[in-house]
Amino acid sequence: MEAGQADAVVWRNRALMVFDRVSVPVAVCDVNGLVALANPAMAAECGTTPGRLRGRQVLELFRPQEATQVERIVEALRLRHRSRYQVSVCWRAPGGAERYGELTADPVSDSVEETPALLVMLRVLNERPAPAPEPVRAGALEPVRASAVERQVLVLLAGGATTARAARELGLSGDGLTYHLRRLSARWGAANRTELVARAYACGVLTPGVWPPRATPAEGDEE
Repeated sequence: MEAGQADAVVWRNRALMVFDRVSVPVAVCDVNGLVALANPAMAAECGTTPGRLRGRQVLELFRPQEATQVERIVEALRLRHRSRYQVSVCWRAPGGAERYGELTADPVSDSVEETPALLVMLRVLNERPAPAPEPVRAGALEPVRASAVERQVLVLLAGGATTARAARELGLSGDGLTYHLRRLSARWGAANRTELVARAYACGVLTPGVWPPRATPAEGDEE
């Protein structure tokens, strides 16, 4: 038994050496997307070290381009389906460039009954150079971004909707709505939903002085 355990330790150490030397960005995440292990190539894409990625949410590091892709994967994992899943993502490179690529997630475990971990690989497809910095007026808020779905989420929250009601009205799962809230909170540095709604009004995403709450049309929207 002791000899078997010693062999297992040796092979584990060898596997970790290979993992660290692979040039492709790779991470191991739990079923909720929290990073348990990352190789140096993955950490380099985030401008940090492998140890600092541990416990981070992979879909906050690499932003999905389509929320429906994530929702399908969450549902498939809940049902313990074992397939290869791909998500189109974008992220900010350490130099400031906007990069685009694909995350490929493979469920892995010792048995079909066991809750799988996710072996995640990143493929870089394209890059947009960092924009030139623009002068900022004293006292002005940073420019904010909010997709059409995110603006609808903010409208419902401002009107007092619960998570369950907002998800139902937007045709999202509870996890899907939570995903949008996490992205908004991380992007704007909001500690809770009250602050999130306040930031939305202050930054002009929601129209002030109007009830029921209404989103301010974004550039390019039709009136």
